Amino acid sequence: MSALVRVGTVVAEHRRDSPFVATDRPRLSWIIDAAPTGWRQSGAQIRFDGGEVAHLEGAEHTLQPWPFAALSDDLTHTVEVRVADASGTFSGWSEPREVRLASVSEWSAPFIGLADPDRPAQPVLLSRNFVVREGVIGALAHVAAYGIAEVSIDGVVIDDTVLGPGWTSYDNRVLHDTVDVLPLLDRADSHSLAVRLTGGWFTEEYGFGPAGTRVYGEQPSVALELHLAFADGSREVIRTDETWSATGDWQVVDSGIYAGETVDLRRSPAAGTPALIAQTGISPEPRTLEPVRRIEEVAPVSIERLPSGTHRLDFGQNLVGRLRLSVADPHGTEIIVRHAEVLEHGELGTRPLRRAAATDRFILDGEHRTLEPMGTFHGFRYAEITGWPGELDPAAVRAVVLHTDMRRTGWFDSSHELLNRLHENVVWSMRGNFLSVPTDCPQRDERMGWTGDVQVFAPTAATLYDSNAFLGNWLRDLAFEQSKRDGIVPFVVPDVLRYPVGPTAAWGDAATVVPTVLADRFGDEEVLSGQFESMKAWVDSILPFVDSDGLWEGHIQLGDWLDPEAPPELPGAAKTPGDIVATAHLFRSADLVARAAARLGRVDLVSEYGAIAERTRSGFLRAYVTPGGRMTADAPTAYAMALSYGIVTDAAQRQQLGDRLAHVSRRSSFHIATGFVGTPLVLDALVDTGHADVAGRLLLQTSFPSWLYPVTMGATTVWERWDSMLPDGSINPGEMTSFNHYAFGAVVDWLYRRLAGIAPGSTGYRRIRFAPTPLDNLDRASATLDTPSGRVAGGWERTDQAIHFSLTVPAHSSAEVHLPDGTAHDVGSGTHSWVIAAPAGVELPVPSLGSSFREIADDREALATVLGVLRTHDPAYEALVQRRVDWNVTDPLPAGLFDMPPQVFGALAGALDALTQARTVQTG
Repeated sequence: MSALVRVGTVVAEHRRDSPFVATDRPRLSWIIDAAPTGWRQSGAQIRFDGGEVAHLEGAEHTLQPWPFAALSDDLTHTVEVRVADASGTFSGWSEPREVRLASVSEWSAPFIGLADPDRPAQPVLLSRNFVVREGVIGALAHVAAYGIAEVSIDGVVIDDTVLGPGWTSYDNRVLHDTVDVLPLLDRADSHSLAVRLTGGWFTEEYGFGPAGTRVYGEQPSVALELHLAFADGSREVIRTDETWSATGDWQVVDSGIYAGETVDLRRSPAAGTPALIAQTGISPEPRTLEPVRRIEEVAPVSIERLPSGTHRLDFGQNLVGRLRLSVADPHGTEIIVRHAEVLEHGELGTRPLRRAAATDRFILDGEHRTLEPMGTFHGFRYAEITGWPGELDPAAVRAVVLHTDMRRTGWFDSSHELLNRLHENVVWSMRGNFLSVPTDCPQRDERMGWTGDVQVFAPTAATLYDSNAFLGNWLRDLAFEQSKRDGIVPFVVPDVLRYPVGPTAAWGDAATVVPTVLADRFGDEEVLSGQFESMKAWVDSILPFVDSDGLWEGHIQLGDWLDPEAPPELPGAAKTPGDIVATAHLFRSADLVARAAARLGRVDLVSEYGAIAERTRSGFLRAYVTPGGRMTADAPTAYAMALSYGIVTDAAQRQQLGDRLAHVSRRSSFHIATGFVGTPLVLDALVDTGHADVAGRLLLQTSFPSWLYPVTMGATTVWERWDSMLPDGSINPGEMTSFNHYAFGAVVDWLYRRLAGIAPGSTGYRRIRFAPTPLDNLDRASATLDTPSGRVAGGWERTDQAIHFSLTVPAHSSAEVHLPDGTAHDVGSGTHSWVIAAPAGVELPVPSLGSSFREIADDREALATVLGVLRTHDPAYEALVQRRVDWNVTDPLPAGLFDMPPQVFGALAGALDALTQARTVQTG
């Protein structure tokens, strides 16, 4: 036995937080925690319940088929793994991994609710008593709900999850949670079983405007089966039915996702009436993704007592969750909690919430209480508490952070603090918006699964967190919603808007992009096979709208949404026309379907969808790419799509387009000029065509519009708009403004793949591609990534005249290494390092008033100096010059500053001269 090799985590299917699996043949994965450099797995053994052993040959270790008889009961089983090296020597056995079957073979419990509600979406308390006889050895509670359910036994909540069982396309499927409740039933006695139930997503009113619509139902309902096993081999099932007691007169008065929750602790539950059987014949599905949990608590960084007596709390972080309060105030005291992401003019900035009240109310009974809503959540940094007598002790309040309890997998660091903060902002935005479904925002009257947002963000999501189960679950709903619309993917999934629209490019492409990302990053080919019909149906739904040249033109599109030049009231008014965006995405999705067909062995479909892609490529090149190597839309998103999607393959033409992309990036003095579609692509397109310097200028730009502008404004999450908050501290006047919206944070995947250099070279990181991109204006960048093949760490650091590179490859992987000096290496597991000479800096012309705009733009310090002088004299001068000047022009500065006051020219000349003198001192 090899003591130097240690098998670490063993996983059944996807979840590490629970032993429960949704299938009777769960796939198994394992990771080597420790092994000698260069070690490779040649085989493995898997042991079931300490006895039966299965033998596997080869190096595969991810999502391996279950090698035993199917699980047939809900008892606890164990699996252990040990691995062999090339000589056949085995490691020790891993720690046992518990596995339990969560599925219910014949679900028979009906959904029950309140028989005579007196208002829509009325919260309900359901209960019954039951007796457990001697000899109980197993007890599993399976809970499904159209709404949000909290189950307790003898007054003790059965698990640590919240907002369960979560939001799905309720018209098609509902999840059930499975909880081991044996520790609560370890004695033969009479017990009480209770369910606190609110409407949650099921009864919410969706839509835009002054009022919404309940698309699912008016009242919540719950179905529960409690399965008891006894030592004598007998079993008993306690189910929801009409014998349960139900009351709508209890402490939770009203509850809504958008409105918030009202709790009156003075109210004792009224005598119940027999529950109503609301629905029968439905078989809930066992959960496959992690549940929502309380992840952490955040203390307020400041508490301000306003003249009105209201307390305003700042938690220092825009987050998603709710407040927990510890109070012991007089009977009848009403405490009101309002939430907002930002302050504006000294008040809570609630206009962006639209009709979401985001307000929780608690009426106290005079007892010491810990208060926390049950059926709602809010997006906020600030909260105002009204009705709290006296001073508010900071220890009495915490913000409770909620999100789906995925495992963090990605960490990034660099020498640039603003860039590091951007990365953390993206992490916080993903956390808050990956709550049951991938939402656009967590605060206003929306919080929906917008398909375009997650399509662009999926690679980043797969980098920062193990989101395979989460997104795989959501894709099930996407396929269902799509099936109701002849293959057209709706704007949001679950589809609560139900707009009768045609196919929409970039949004509907979530059907093809997200499964591809999951298969590539997590090595999960099953997600491709499971979603393949959905992928194909999406492309098929577009074809009736396509002309004979393969162009998708003449239809309404959302396009490059939120281009920074789009006016606040017209977020879709982008520089890149919707027809170009649509046709590019048709090519991309057809190409992805063809590639997926090849991976799945569907040879006939490879040629069919490959032909669709080639026809569209040819049409795109004829219609939108000029013979001179420009796009007909001379905008960054057009170039980025043509390059990054692989539409243009000719090397010379790609270089022409890349050079022009660098040109148009300089035109706006290296400010971002892309919306949702182009933003994840533009840096790759620049680096791929030899313009890493321009990519660096875009990435580290700090003035509007840029990734770092919100950071300079104090943002702690990613904004929906490039200027959700204007420089004067006022909120963007657009009707649609969020301060927690992850789409523009899609750049973070580039930080890992290209800046630090860690990218998948094959599916599941079995092979790693390490090709870092050192930027002139950074001293270091590194990343750590927990992959399905183990932990990868890599990056670079500049010292004196050299650049040092390091890479740690896990035991299940090897790596191809490409360094900036053109050298390449092939390495196995272990830690590796390389040093190359730093490239010589480019000698820049001496900046002066006679310098051209282009010369100034290419000199980072000179550009900052010029803009700083203009801003100091009058911010309007800077804004005017930025609007009217193309920074590629070779005319001298005075030609574009002709209407500036004389003192501005003198200040510019002096500042540029001072810059030259400072450089002379540094080099002298």
